[in-house]
Amino acid sequence: MAQTFNYDTAFSRNIGWVTENEQQILKNSRVAIAGLGGVGGGHLLTLTRLGIGNFNIADFDEFEIHNFNRQAGAFLSTTGQKKADTLEQMALDINPDLKINKFEEGVTDENLDEFLKDADVYVDGLDFFALHARKLVFNRCTQLKIPAITAAPLGMGSAVLNFIPGKMTFEEYFQLNGHSEFDQLIRFLVGLSPAMLQRAYLVKKESVDFLKQKGPSTPMACDICAGMAATQALKIILDRGKIIHAPWGIQVDSYKNKTIRTWRPGGNKHPLQQLAIFVAKKLIG
Repeated sequence: MAQTFNYDTAFSRNIGWVTENEQQILKNSRVAIAGLGGVGGGHLLTLTRLGIGNFNIADFDEFEIHNFNRQAGAFLSTTGQKKADTLEQMALDINPDLKINKFEEGVTDENLDEFLKDADVYVDGLDFFALHARKLVFNRCTQLKIPAITAAPLGMGSAVLNFIPGKMTFEEYFQLNGHSEFDQLIRFLVGLSPAMLQRAYLVKKESVDFLKQKGPSTPMACDICAGMAATQALKIILDRGKIIHAPWGIQVDSYKNKTIRTWRPGGNKHPLQQLAIFVAKKLIG
């Protein structure tokens, strides 16, 4: 039998890890998420179950069968459907009182300010290869002083970077401007994952093809991303605990049974990063 929705009851099991007052802060907070695929869909549903009450979401794509291994909204029943529509309904099925602003055309130069309007934090769910949109959003977050989180699914784990107002920016860390698209992708990968824990167990290296904009993925990595990004969002919104920000990062790898905290002062200018970029170009190019 269907029950009547009640916010306090629905999210009562969060209490203990957060206080009642903190839960109300989460309820009144707004998170912007661009991309609702492998990681973005998980971000939306995890943050909804955390009790976040307001979202700006953006995605222009539709579900296809090759999304099944990792995307929260991918089912036979949803193939051909807009990801934004499907994930909106899934989130509303958890909390029908959600206030969601939906951008079905994705994030563009024209709608960027509206997409980020009133956001307390931005959580990146864009496809790895969506360089233009990603740079657009992160640069505008810097200008608007909006904290921004990126959690990358790598192998069977995740690497997380936070970009906090007044600290190192996305461009200062990754150093993408002025490079070819291929080199930007290499720099983005190496910047996300200085430790490169996932590299040791990649069993088919030819599955990574930057020219064809494809790479392997796992559902475990996407789920770990959602948990790690939601935790960072909670800490930022509630101003609780130490927030690690670029040039510091964290990589968790459940296959290697390792967690590493990385530090690359200067970002991709750091000598170790320069060496890693050189090696990665040889391996992937």
